Amino acid sequence: MTLSPLMRRVLAVSTGLALLFVYTPLALVVLNSFNTSRTFAWPPPGYTTEWWQAAWHSQGARDAVWVSVQVAIVATLVALVLGTMAALALQRFRFFGRDTVSLLIILPIALPGVVTGVALANFFTTMIGIQLGMFTLIVSHATFCIVTVFNNAVARLRRLGSNLEEASMDLGAGTFRTFYKITLPMLRSSLLAGCLLAFALSFDEIIVTTFTVGQGIQTLPIWIYQNLFRPNQAPVVNVVAAVLILASIVPIWLAQKLAGTDESVAAAR
Repeated sequence: MTLSPLMRRVLAVSTGLALLFVYTPLALVVLNSFNTSRTFAWPPPGYTTEWWQAAWHSQGARDAVWVSVQVAIVATLVALVLGTMAALALQRFRFFGRDTVSLLIILPIALPGVVTGVALANFFTTMIGIQLGMFTLIVSHATFCIVTVFNNAVARLRRLGSNLEEASMDLGAGTFRTFYKITLPMLRSSLLAGCLLAFALSFDEIIVTTFTVGQGIQTLPIWIYQNLFRPNQAPVVNVVAAVLILASIVPIWLAQKLAGTDESVAAAR
């Protein structure tokens, strides 16, 4: 598509304004993590690494990070297995209600987090009588992490088609051998990208977590929210938030690179 010079300028300015709107608050968080003022006076009267040292020695922040990592890893593994199986079933087989099942799998990511959190909390505590804790937290995170793995796998399967799998089975390979030798290698990069996104989604989730976490358990987002308005903890919270911003770049960048690799392979085929 050919654009006029005026339209190119308009798009460039619009893109710049959008990026400025999104990233200016994030830049302020990083800058305030070095601010000597506890009230985040602007412009900063000075700069210090004192808050970074305090954050490093904060046992509460460390414990919260470890809880978030555990929940995100297990939820991502559950999502990997269930999301991949669902994608294969819906993309490789035709049955009555297939579109409805696909909609039900994607729905949790579209629902407001408050609705999902209330529904899961009622289900766990009222219907099946499970006490809220790590198990309920992992299950609740897995419900929306499945969507990212599922979407990546379905998109990859649609681009690949089923010719190679059919050829493998025609040559005598069984279902599981075909999956292990043919399907899985072709899905590997898209599944990894889906897992990276699922991990990032679980790690920073707070709304559903608020309703399904047990007492005495703090994920990092909940720790940040609870300490944000404490005078002595606000600078430390900014440091933790700055670290999360920098750390989030890695999985998103890797997922983007892997998605680009998938597109290149599909185009080559």
